[in-house]
Amino acid sequence: MSEQIRVRWGWLKGMYVYTIAVAGFLGLGIIVMPEMIRTKLPWPVAEPTAFGVVGSIYVACGLLAILGLRSPLKFVPLLLLQLFYKSVWFIGVALPLCVSGHFPTYALPMAIIFVTFIIGDLIAIPFSYVFAKEPSQ
Repeated sequence: MSEQIRVRWGWLKGMYVYTIAVAGFLGLGIIVMPEMIRTKLPWPVAEPTAFGVVGSIYVACGLLAILGLRSPLKFVPLLLLQLFYKSVWFIGVALPLCVSGHFPTYALPMAIIFVTFIIGDLIAIPFSYVFAKEPSQ
């Protein structure tokens, strides 16, 4: 990797902190106190195991983000995962619901949080590092 790679260290670490705060603590709440989370967030949760899977994934993202604070570049794939799954959710779920006029109001806070993650990840992820060619071996 001989070309110059620009890393916005503050943004990168900031996105890990944001992931710990939002995903980590929300996921922990879903796992430890699911009923309280259901009352605070008016999500219609019909299947408790699916709700638990979401919580588990969020806790895992929060834990990986802690490691990302120590080695920011090694854990960029976590931010890429967030960027892609949140973008896919907008394109595959939110957009069709909006077009059909059936976007639920309870999903608006989640959509706003997802937008903040998408924008933050786009700023923080060092794409020149991610897409750099590795030297031949």
